[in-house]
Amino acid sequence: MLHAKAQLQDFTGTLLTDGYTAYTKTVEQLNQHEQQIVHAACWVHMRRGFEKALDSEPHSAQQALDIIATLYRQQHNEPLVTGFVRWVYQQRQRTDLLPKSPFARALHCAHERESQLKVFLSNPALPLDTNHLERALRVIPMGRKNYLFCWSELGAEQLGILQSLMVTCRLQGVNPYHYLVDVLQRVALHPAKDVLDLTPRVWKDKFADTPLASDVQQHRNQTRS
Repeated sequence: MLHAKAQLQDFTGTLLTDGYTAYTKTVEQLNQHEQQIVHAACWVHMRRGFEKALDSEPHSAQQALDIIATLYRQQHNEPLVTGFVRWVYQQRQRTDLLPKSPFARALHCAHERESQLKVFLSNPALPLDTNHLERALRVIPMGRKNYLFCWSELGAEQLGILQSLMVTCRLQGVNPYHYLVDVLQRVALHPAKDVLDLTPRVWKDKFADTPLASDVQQHRNQTRS
């Protein structure tokens, strides 16, 4: 939670998360100090609770899955979300529902995240889920299986920074190799106060059209000419 708080200290805007409780608590704390963070929740992560409940409550759990699936095929979703919230409320009133069953836990999760799950309705730019981030971050567990260890906390922190840059490059449509070759040369000459210019999003606008080449690439170009 301390790490999340440090990362979000100066952030203002909409934060889309997988529902991890540390983010909810962190956003609440930061907003108490006049930060303006709107917390949005991922529908896919909430949906998984109903998937796990299919064995114990096949009919009711499938109802939830069908409603959520419809959200991805509709242009106007507010009535569907309102209907889903009403359905969750009705299901939670059932006298035959075991409090600790997978289905009851899924209903509780949906109820707890109601306001966060509705955020996408008022923000057209916000996706329904974090699947695009899950795909982008897949390189991290894949890497762990190959190189296994970082040897130190400092090494793990540096690796996390590098992986964050690479994932951000992909999300911004920037070639990670071209970005690194340019920035590793440019950083020594660039004013420290303008370091944000070297983040992938800003770098794309300012330097992507004429990136600095590596010595190897320059040698190849000279050889060809």
